[in-house]
Amino acid sequence: MPTSTRPIADIARELGLAAEEWLPYGRDKAKVLLPALHARSAGPDGKLVVVSAITPTPAGDGKTTMTIGLGQALWRVGARPVIALREPSIGPTLGMKGGGTGGGRSQVVPMEDINLHFTGDFHAVTSAHNLLAAAVDNHLHHGNALGMDVRQVLWRRVLDVNDRALRNVVVGLGGRMDGVPREAGFLITSASEIMAALCLAEDLSDLRARLGRMVVALKPDGGAVLADELKVTGAMAALLRDAVHPNLVQTMEGTPALVHGGPFGNIAHGCNSVVATRMALKLGDICLTEAGFATDLGAEKFFDIKCRLAGLRPDAAMIVATARALKYHGGVPLTELGKENVEALVRGLDNLEAHVACVRQFKVPVLVGLNRYPTDTEREYQAVFDRCGTLGVPAYVADVFGRGGEGGEDLARGLLKLLESERSAFAPLYPLDAPVKAKLETIATRIYGADGVDYPKKVDRQIAQAEALGYGRLPVCVAKTQRSLSDDPTLLNRPRGFRITINDLRISAGAGFLVALAGDITTMPGLPRKPNAEGVDVTPDGVITGLF
Repeated sequence: MPTSTRPIADIARELGLAAEEWLPYGRDKAKVLLPALHARSAGPDGKLVVVSAITPTPAGDGKTTMTIGLGQALWRVGARPVIALREPSIGPTLGMKGGGTGGGRSQVVPMEDINLHFTGDFHAVTSAHNLLAAAVDNHLHHGNALGMDVRQVLWRRVLDVNDRALRNVVVGLGGRMDGVPREAGFLITSASEIMAALCLAEDLSDLRARLGRMVVALKPDGGAVLADELKVTGAMAALLRDAVHPNLVQTMEGTPALVHGGPFGNIAHGCNSVVATRMALKLGDICLTEAGFATDLGAEKFFDIKCRLAGLRPDAAMIVATARALKYHGGVPLTELGKENVEALVRGLDNLEAHVACVRQFKVPVLVGLNRYPTDTEREYQAVFDRCGTLGVPAYVADVFGRGGEGGEDLARGLLKLLESERSAFAPLYPLDAPVKAKLETIATRIYGADGVDYPKKVDRQIAQAEALGYGRLPVCVAKTQRSLSDDPTLLNRPRGFRITINDLRISAGAGFLVALAGDITTMPGLPRKPNAEGVDVTPDGVITGLF
């Protein structure tokens, strides 16, 4: 493992990028310009492999670490992978979740830069989003010629911090020169529709068109007011001009990684950008990408939204599991997960089985990667191997946290064997012309295992309105807890006999999907009692400490 990163010019050169196809951001980061993708459009694609997971413990179980470690391992066994990841959000990095660059000896670097300001993409999204919000309120102040219903302004503001006090606010207080008073609120930047649009856009022109289609408000008669009508989408696109290009970095072992876009997996579609994924497919023989949280959230949206809308065909999926998480789903409290408990682990294997079944719904070959923890035992691993054997799913243990790529070589060889022996017959879960409720019922029953879906009267009206406005053919993006297959975070393992409740439906016409909020979900997280930010500092010579 190198003690320092290699110059990003070396990484770009090894990928076959010409000097004019990338733009350096310092010594160890770069933007790969979209003409590099266009120049390779007629060339062959590598294999597309998505990494997802079982339902995690509250502390997470190392899915990003496993993705990065597997990429390093593939490089060691002779493949030429390019890793494609989302950018971390500052909010959870300084809140409770921590950073999103992996861990141990399997990280993308420079870790501090990627976890904080990186190349400024999040700031560009925040600025573009809030410019549109300011234009909405400015339009109301100057007479509201578009006839917006002030009670149905849908476009909130965003901020890349966790701040529960901003979820619901009143703007326009003061006097006549301070705007029109109305109820409003904030989302975290990761939940911005602009972030989703950025990650699904084909290029800057497509992104600008998507910005114009965004619904910012409704009229009293139910008609929609689009962002284009406020005449600032050109300026918004200008703010996003550089953000549309994928970011090139490397792992601790020099494996190339494209880190671009950051929609959350539980409240958005949870995938990195389409252009970064396509770039990785052209620059390597395997694109190893990640979908947020477990298969019921990240993988389902990766398949039904990203792959469908972008015309991508996944070749395989890996489900990350840990003995700790399986014991957690088997009833073991968090404080006891370090002790061997084969009986509890066996009970928790129902959760793994549910996630295997989820991937198989999409007719994609699947394998299981067990992320090794120091307290794991061979008896626990054998119980996992036995169950996976009955399911006909290959499973491998990897110690990529402790040993880097070397610790994942068995898993890497297993993935290559799977890619050679099985062919994907990928198909989305539901047709786009199905009614909105039919799509939600399909996801709830076939992916979550629910008995059905309940809709308050408000949501019935929202669905009817979305369909009347012509948005009924969009795919649906369910925002729900990542802690359970259900919409109740206390229901662990593989719950039965439950129903999903949709409490809100939002139109993301620019991104190209409808967002259905299930259960008690918020799009602006709060800080815990002791946030990670309390442990972060910087030395007099500029070295950041306490970030992980």
